[in-house]
Amino acid sequence: MRKVVLNLAVSLDGFIEGPNGEYDWCLADQDYGMEAFFASTDTIFIGRKSFELIRGDTGMFPIKNIYVFTDTLVPEPGENFSVIPSANFESAVAAIMEGEGGDIWLFGGAELVTTFINKRLVSELLLAIHPLLLGEGKPLFKDIKDRVALTLIEQKTYDTGLLQVRYELNPWFDPERIPFLG
Repeated sequence: MRKVVLNLAVSLDGFIEGPNGEYDWCLADQDYGMEAFFASTDTIFIGRKSFELIRGDTGMFPIKNIYVFTDTLVPEPGENFSVIPSANFESAVAAIMEGEGGDIWLFGGAELVTTFINKRLVSELLLAIHPLLLGEGKPLFKDIKDRVALTLIEQKTYDTGLLQVRYELNPWFDPERIPFLG
């Protein structure tokens, strides 16, 4: 089964956007491991709002398979992405995860991240923690239903003060998935 990796930038106080939706605070002065990440990733899962921010420049990510989670967006002629409507969420995600290919980048936004975390579909978190406090904005984690235990598998510090951490989500015990052995 393919891994779904949540990879994104976050402020030290846990925000993925500033109070006006800005992300100009993200450090972009070096690679920060993205070339290696792209080498193992061939698919991106992205929500509608996040996709609309990059829609005209989808070539900025060297990812060949782009899946946008939306009930309202329709590809225009010449655009190369697939739409996953909410009615097909479970079956479409399962088919992609069970298919051939590299890792899957869960790009965001925050609502899509929450859905994937709550459904236990995320394998790893790869967070680039930026050395600043935004004070307010859009939080990375909101409305998470249950506790999610993590295991640190890698960390790297950069001379800019950016800290990149990789966590694996620990297995989740769901008593409803185990048949009663009466």
